[in-house]
Amino acid sequence: MCFSEWYINGDYLVILVSIIVILPLSLLRNLGYLGYTSGLSLLCMVFFLIVVIIKKFQIPCPLPLPDTGNETMHMFNITPHSDNVTIDDDTCKPKYFVFNSQTVYAIPILTFAFVCHPTILPMYDELKDRSRRKMQNVANVSFLAMFIMYLLAALFGYLTFNIHVGPELLHTYSNYYKYDILLLVVRLAVLAAVTLTVPVMLFPIRTSVGHLLFPGKDFSWIRHAIIPLTLLTGTNILVIFVPSIRDIFGFIGASAAAMLIFILPSAFYIKLVKKESMKSIKKIGVRHY
Repeated sequence: MCFSEWYINGDYLVILVSIIVILPLSLLRNLGYLGYTSGLSLLCMVFFLIVVIIKKFQIPCPLPLPDTGNETMHMFNITPHSDNVTIDDDTCKPKYFVFNSQTVYAIPILTFAFVCHPTILPMYDELKDRSRRKMQNVANVSFLAMFIMYLLAALFGYLTFNIHVGPELLHTYSNYYKYDILLLVVRLAVLAAVTLTVPVMLFPIRTSVGHLLFPGKDFSWIRHAIIPLTLLTGTNILVIFVPSIRDIFGFIGASAAAMLIFILPSAFYIKLVKKESMKSIKKIGVRHY
């Protein structure tokens, strides 16, 4: 199959998964039902993290030359010559601080990675015996767990490839090992995790759009279905036509994520907390934050 045919079939697969898997889950009225899919998604990402750590100790350094996909060479463990990879002992020494033209992408991507603010209120509404303290504990555990997972995945991924690490870690693995069964399973697990995460993200968006465009209206299944369908259509267009997910993460992280994490919470605190003076330490700190 030629590359163009695979690319077209890949687009069809994205649309098919959106219709068969994501859309039905996005039509659920309560966020609590998505807890099971979210748990499965988390298990898939834990599996991804475990494999990243294991591969750090399996992949040699200096790295082998990239796998060209040639069946004969792969069968007899023959690696072709390539000028794109430098086999040098210096490549095995991690650099603890690197500043270049790509560094600017790190901040918005890190910001995007910790955006969960839109789901806070729906999650709070689904809690049993809900209270502010209980919600704070949920947030603390969630942020800590995600921080540890992100940190370990980034650390061991970088220590595996050092200067040869790419913007997408799984693609970097596939450049060197196209026939590794475990890595193929990991790719499927990550795809499943991302697929099952989309309905959770669509839930607060659908609710917000409904309240914004149809305030005070009674529930309607037609409206309930049209909103996520429209959102999924726009998402699929982005997935098909934007070449790198880094561009999407960077744009959202620099715009919407920055608003949700830094600007809006501070503005809400200043506006809603009337008992404290604008000259109080907390509000001065919020304004500078």
